[in-house]
Amino acid sequence: MANGFSLSLLRFVARGFSEKPLCLLALCLGLLLSQGCAMLQRPPDTAAPAETPAQPARPRAKKSPAVPAKLPQTGLASWYGAQHQGKQTASGTVFDRAELTAAHPNLPFGSRIKVTNLANGKSVEVEITDRGPFAENRIIDLSQAAAKALDMIDSGTATVRVELSSGQ
Repeated sequence: MANGFSLSLLRFVARGFSEKPLCLLALCLGLLLSQGCAMLQRPPDTAAPAETPAQPARPRAKKSPAVPAKLPQTGLASWYGAQHQGKQTASGTVFDRAELTAAHPNLPFGSRIKVTNLANGKSVEVEITDRGPFAENRIIDLSQAAAKALDMIDSGTATVRVELSSGQ
């Protein structure tokens, strides 16, 4: 539509200025430039983020599942460590692979449970601080410290029994 209007205006002006080619040329160039400027788009206005003092991350409040897991459970455990070090867990705490913690799909955060390696009888008490595991056929992900206590670092997985700790 704008191009059609510009062309009509150019024809009208050309008829009136047919004897003055320089004036016509100047007018055409002016129209051409104005048409090009009309097509330019201004970048969106985005406000620069205001600098605020660093605030510690607040723990996200998560609700416990409506249907808690039935314990004891027996199944495959795995462990997670270095790649998650220092990252926030689903409970809002910061993951430390040196602590005795674990990830479970639906046990309430803060639950203390006993995990026993069925191959060697070693046990460890851990606190649920995260959700997982996200690999198929696994019932719990343990911190590196918990996996070391169960002597499953090298194998990466172990068949375990998960039950409430004696203190609960």
